[in-house]
Amino acid sequence: MFHRSTISARTLTAAIVAATIAAALPAAVQAQTPGQAQPQAQGRAMVVAAVSTPRGFDPDIFLPGTHEATVNIYENLLRHAIRTLPDGRREMDFTRHEGHFAEGWTVSEDGKTFTFRIRPGVRSPFGNELTSADIIWTFQKSAHQRRTGAFMRSVSRIAAIDIIDPRTVRFTLSDPNRLFLDAMTLNIPTLYDSTEVKKHATAEDPFGARWLERNTAGFGAYHLQSLTPGQGAVFVANPNYVFEAPFYTRIVYRETPSPASRVALLRSGQVQHAESIPVQQVVDLQRDANVRVERAAGLGGAELRMNPKFPPFDNPRVRQALQHSVDFNAIAQSVFFGLGQRMQSLIAPSAEGYMPAFGASYDPERARALLREAGHPNGIDITLEYSSNYWWEEALALQVQASAARAGIRITPKRIPPTEMNARRAINQRTLPFFTYLPAPFVPDPSYSLYMAGHTRGGQNFNGYESAAFDRAVDASIVARDPAARIQALQEAQRIAAADAMFLPTFLPGVNEAFAACIRGFVWSPTNRVIWRNLRCER
Repeated sequence: MFHRSTISARTLTAAIVAATIAAALPAAVQAQTPGQAQPQAQGRAMVVAAVSTPRGFDPDIFLPGTHEATVNIYENLLRHAIRTLPDGRREMDFTRHEGHFAEGWTVSEDGKTFTFRIRPGVRSPFGNELTSADIIWTFQKSAHQRRTGAFMRSVSRIAAIDIIDPRTVRFTLSDPNRLFLDAMTLNIPTLYDSTEVKKHATAEDPFGARWLERNTAGFGAYHLQSLTPGQGAVFVANPNYVFEAPFYTRIVYRETPSPASRVALLRSGQVQHAESIPVQQVVDLQRDANVRVERAAGLGGAELRMNPKFPPFDNPRVRQALQHSVDFNAIAQSVFFGLGQRMQSLIAPSAEGYMPAFGASYDPERARALLREAGHPNGIDITLEYSSNYWWEEALALQVQASAARAGIRITPKRIPPTEMNARRAINQRTLPFFTYLPAPFVPDPSYSLYMAGHTRGGQNFNGYESAAFDRAVDASIVARDPAARIQALQEAQRIAAADAMFLPTFLPGVNEAFAACIRGFVWSPTNRVIWRNLRCER
């Protein structure tokens, strides 16, 4: 029993939130106590303090919580090799591809035809085996939806997909390119158990999209067992998984919107993983013996984006003024607490061909001069919209507001719900004039990052950037076989984007994942999501 005088605010917060979580769990899960050994029949459970309960389970549709879950449910034909570093940590080797649901593949001499042989015994939780027909159905669904999966087909230059036999499928490319094999490691386009999904399709919904909003049908390590919107979800291991069974047989995913509550639950041992922890709290957690913090540089940078279809952002001098109104030194300390890395391009500093093209320094007087040239001698009033999709958004918006004021740029930060942010920035909407964003280049290749962020057909070109010269340079970098020509094209694209000044990269925030101290096996993925099947507890 605790004496009143010894209960800390942190302990009290953890107890209150833990009680709330326990009350919301299904009976079978509520009976389990995180951190204690579980009966063999129950298996091992990992409880996750999540930002949001998944709002859907179709990876083609970006909704809060969707990708955190679906990277663990849907897997693909290939995977990146994993190498062990001298200090024992493991990381993906993006230069090597291995068979995953494909046991092998062949490539034609011209680099345009890839023939995959499907691994036998790849089965969904429903017992159906992966066949060539599932792969064809997957790409038909993505083409029908015209979303991320269709974008991946376009960027990797897939011209045709043909069934050779039930376990052999052939991809024909319009051009040989560097991105195709990387695309085959992703969970988008998703390899669905089409036999099961078709049971829930209708004439109005031929690909079962409504059913997939609340159900899963993949061949990966986990699948959805139960869902309580606004509270949480339970995922269980696929009993038919073709590879080694994961250490954790149950993932209890509980919605905990408050970062402070997620941290308190982790510190108290009520959960084994806490998502999206702000960096100032990461600094504290690194000193906690009961917590293990894993860090990776990541590929996406915290950005401000301007849409030229909305005044005053249609004026390049206004956009350039904004570039000079941001105090990057202040952001480094007040937003990222010295742990971020300055971004001066649309690709990460570690990427091949990186150049610091966005080199504008903090210069309020230069910004005021540019505003005068743009016809705004008394400055401008603009709104910066942000949400809670990323932990740094509000802090960045407030810091930019403070520094830009010295340049006569009066910014009003406006917080909007994540669902509104995601809907309005979609490529068929693009109704955000000035907003925060962190790109998620799931393919670890600079050509892909540039294509995705700024190409006219880019899947995350949310600010409507249009430049024929930029498109040509990015396209050339994708198909270039000569390394020097590729670097030249990559750097030309970066220069063009910087000159047009519709993007304002700030810092690479990095990836920080906080676990119970016993957790091992974390391997950073370009999805920036935790892969549950890699984790285990070592006491």
